[in-house]
Amino acid sequence: MSPDPRALESLVAFWADAGVDTAYVEAPVDRMAAGLAALRPRAPAPAPAVIVRPAVAAAADAAGAVEAARAGAAAASDLAALEAAIAAFDGCPLKHQGARQAVFARGDPAAPVMVIGEAPGADEDAQGAPFVGKAGQLLDRMLAAAGLTGRVFITNSVFWRPPGNRTPTPAEQAACAPFLERAIELARPRLLLLAGAAAARSVLGRSEGVLQLRGRWFEWRSADGRLEIPALPTLHPAFLLRQPAAKQKAWHDLLMLTERLDRPVGPT
Repeated sequence: MSPDPRALESLVAFWADAGVDTAYVEAPVDRMAAGLAALRPRAPAPAPAVIVRPAVAAAADAAGAVEAARAGAAAASDLAALEAAIAAFDGCPLKHQGARQAVFARGDPAAPVMVIGEAPGADEDAQGAPFVGKAGQLLDRMLAAAGLTGRVFITNSVFWRPPGNRTPTPAEQAACAPFLERAIELARPRLLLLAGAAAARSVLGRSEGVLQLRGRWFEWRSADGRLEIPALPTLHPAFLLRQPAAKQKAWHDLLMLTERLDRPVGPT
């Protein structure tokens, strides 16, 4: 149906009286319809895709790190090679969380006692050796008083400093465990002294607190079962700095250690 010419003339006359003398587009535009369309609710924009990493994938990564650690540890024929393998290892998350360097060990590798702590702290991270800060200085004084100077080889359950000196997690310890086990196999100490709850739980696979574990002998066994070494949990020197009254318990543990270490071996 064509528009009424008279209606068109009337509309043009209306716009002319209103002062409209220019057309901006060739075709008419229904502005009211466009305005109503703008007021209609719009469908919400689709949410951005969120990639959730499955726990299975995370577990696979952790298992892969442990396998890589086992391979690197097994290839080390001596402690120097083991230290180099640890420094090159990328499977422990702590390495990428601000640590300056890997911290392996200090002391005599042929010593009869291996002391295993929890993790390097700020001083250890800076100097590249375990137990060199205030807690380490206290440990050295206690070892000297017990007649153990020069008779210990000292390391940790993890080899990189945790952020803020926090306690290492079981996953972080598990990634380093093959290297620690290889260190024990290569050094072959007669006794293990486990300093702190985290070290005792990781090395012995126990869940109790250190106050329940300390002062008791346990047997550490290698993964293949071929090596067994007596292990004695004790309080961490850092704990003793905060709780000096607990030094008596730690001293009792050291006396137990030296008594067993120096116990005469009867005829076989």
